[in-house]
Amino acid sequence: MPATATDPHTSRTRSWWGWGYVDAHPDDAECVATGALLPGTLARPLPVPRIADLPIGRPAATPPAALAHLVTADPRARAAHAMGKAYRDVARALRGRPGRIPDLVARPARDQDVTDLLDWAGGHGVAVIPFGGGSSVVGGVEYRGDAHRAVLSLDLTSMDRVLEIDTASRSARIQAGALGPALEAQLRPHGLTLRHFPQSFEFSTLGGWLATRAGGHYATGHTHIDDFVQSLRVITPAGTGTSWRLPASGAGPSPDRFFLGSEGTLGVITEAWMRLRERPRHKASASVAFTDFARALEAVRAIAQSDLSPANCRLLDPGEALLSGACHDGSAVLVLGFESATAPVDGRLAAAVDLARAHGG
Repeated sequence: MPATATDPHTSRTRSWWGWGYVDAHPDDAECVATGALLPGTLARPLPVPRIADLPIGRPAATPPAALAHLVTADPRARAAHAMGKAYRDVARALRGRPGRIPDLVARPARDQDVTDLLDWAGGHGVAVIPFGGGSSVVGGVEYRGDAHRAVLSLDLTSMDRVLEIDTASRSARIQAGALGPALEAQLRPHGLTLRHFPQSFEFSTLGGWLATRAGGHYATGHTHIDDFVQSLRVITPAGTGTSWRLPASGAGPSPDRFFLGSEGTLGVITEAWMRLRERPRHKASASVAFTDFARALEAVRAIAQSDLSPANCRLLDPGEALLSGACHDGSAVLVLGFESATAPVDGRLAAAVDLARAHGG
């Protein structure tokens, strides 16, 4: 069953140096109010960094005319693809020190574009770095070293469609550049969900989840992206490979595991068949405050070792609880959530809350 892509976020501009959209950044009053919650932790205010202050030189390579429509040397695009979104990345950007800025940014629209770009880059000493949503926190989108004369950031977000849905087996063939919200928007009309929600969900892609072996917010059951993979399609400088989807095989090492977590070093993941789930119809949640963090940890252990299987069991320490607005009195907060596509979950939530109360919550 074919499916079409609809991404409601494409008309908005993302920050090149920080998290989120430019139009959603806090104003000066909000920054002052937030700073007041963190006395003694902020040394001094810093101005918003400007593209004009970055060391962006002329590109050290020029693509052939046949690929020119896929490639840009726009300074803002290059700056936005220079690093991820770890604390160290934001700190470097605020100081105008983003590291090696890519010479070019390419946005392929199909597999053949990826192949053509890799062929050109391989023959001209150009390093290629696969790029999804740019939310990396381990430096996976940065170039290190000096073995190449130029660097090309390969942005896959134009390849963002759910290509095929197999409702009988609850699975879908999805392009790797699909951001989390766009992916779920395409599955929703079919009553299905991938049910993978990492903290970076809004600004990360399926390909990025696969290349980093991402973990989601769910506390029990399938929590890592590799639990959902049926097969991968990967393009490398040596050729294109697609692993078998069905029948499943238990013979020898899994070829998918070879690429999962590879951080883009072994090839460009362009699509994958993913296992899906029916969308939940029953949900229940609660928050429990603890004045003793050690006892809160004991409560989490007790719930995790029970047969209750919460979808969400997240403990916020006092600092995180304060910043998130969950609690303002110095308490830790345990967030519990249950969900099911077939049966009410209120009883399981009540049992989990009882366990939390038994441990001082």
